[in-house]
Amino acid sequence: MKSIFDSVSHECSKTVTKSYSTSFSLATKMLSDSIRQDIYNIYGFVRFADEIVDTFHDYDKLLLFKNFTNDLELALEQKISLNPILNSFQETYHKYNIDKKQVDAFMKSMRTDLHKNTYLTDEEYKQYIYGSADVVGLMCLKVFVKGDNEKYESLKDSAMSLGSAFQKVNFLRDLKADFEDLSRTYFPNTDLNHLDEISKQAIIADIENDFALGLQGIKRLPIEAKFGVFMAYRYYNQLLKKLKKTPALEIKSTRIRVPNYKKIEILTRSYVKYQLNLI
Repeated sequence: MKSIFDSVSHECSKTVTKSYSTSFSLATKMLSDSIRQDIYNIYGFVRFADEIVDTFHDYDKLLLFKNFTNDLELALEQKISLNPILNSFQETYHKYNIDKKQVDAFMKSMRTDLHKNTYLTDEEYKQYIYGSADVVGLMCLKVFVKGDNEKYESLKDSAMSLGSAFQKVNFLRDLKADFEDLSRTYFPNTDLNHLDEISKQAIIADIENDFALGLQGIKRLPIEAKFGVFMAYRYYNQLLKKLKKTPALEIKSTRIRVPNYKKIEILTRSYVKYQLNLI
């Protein structure tokens, strides 16, 4: 029965989320049951595409990505895939009428990681951020508003800002791995060989601006999504605060983390604010 296969596919997407990101998984658990699985489905898709270009160093990444892209196109066209992650994603894609241009933009940014290591201009940087993060925020927003186009249009800008903030925090947190292991430099006009406090603070100020715009949108999200997204916002904002306090040279030599006890504290305080309608 197809329903059994779909159920197995859903479990695969959920497992991918839990295995690759405890923080995002925790935030997703705070979403309403009515939308939670669809966010798992989106995350599974974007995570697998990202894994191909970031971690499969002993394999032909270009071939793997080409095959994944072909399988994606067939899944969206035929509304089924024997790849359970793509089968789950196509279901959510069709259910909420996700814009194909957003999927294409995401895949374009992922494909860029196969050959481009340095972003020299703000235009290049913003284009990559749009494809790798902003459109993921827009896909999730489609789920959050359950197809309400008027609500979607009113929240688009804040969803993209929040997606940008999350991605930029990841870039700053993963500076060492991206630079040393993948030879990538995402931040334009920044010499990572001599990263100083002025450059670091400029990056952080940009992220803080994105967070401020994103928070305005969180306040207007439907109740089914508000707490879960607020949780993700609080986690990444805490991570940014740690990065802000960490000397630039230390950021280059280590990966900053939020310990588990702090994540529980964030969850508790976020829930209190949510219950008191302080979001």
